[in-house]
Amino acid sequence: MKILIACEFSGVVRRAFRDRGHDAWSCDLLPAEDRDKHHIQGDVLKVLREGWTGMVAHPPCTRLANSGVRWLHVPPPGKTVEDMWDEFREGVEFYLAIRNAPIRYKAIENPVMHRYARDAIGHIERNIVQPWWFGEPCFKATGFELHGGWTPLVPTNMLTPPKPGTEEHKQWSWVHRASPGPDRWKERSRTLPGVAKAMATQWG
Repeated sequence: MKILIACEFSGVVRRAFRDRGHDAWSCDLLPAEDRDKHHIQGDVLKVLREGWTGMVAHPPCTRLANSGVRWLHVPPPGKTVEDMWDEFREGVEFYLAIRNAPIRYKAIENPVMHRYARDAIGHIERNIVQPWWFGEPCFKATGFELHGGWTPLVPTNMLTPPKPGTEEHKQWSWVHRASPGPDRWKERSRTLPGVAKAMATQWG
């Protein structure tokens, strides 16, 4: 299949699909971290009509996620309420453009959305997975909206989560415990290799 990995700079999902023999390309405003030639640096909305068979998309969720709904009413320093709502509307428009792309098979990553996002985007049936279902010792609930016949991911290498309060549990929680900084969002946004392999195997 000809697969577009939308909003990915790491190349993790792209490589997983290419390893299975698919013509997979990533696209992001950032350059590819692995400097692979199968990466399109630019606006993904401009390449949605290039004959893709399937798409795995990771649209930005900052203004749609329930965890950040407070910023719509009490904006962070340097921003206004109007700025926050403008960014929210841009996030909705981008998500809907990805959803409505003329691509048969689609998996769109999305967060637990706040009520304003749900009102704007509509109800979503989400396939929620955890990295530890696929051999990755990590807590990071991830939801996918599926289209075209792609079915929910099935666990392939289920690990046993450590007990809360233990040092190992803290290590598994590195996504949520990541230190503040300019690259925090990058580290938290990465798809882990075990999950990417499951995508390529089961959806590919």
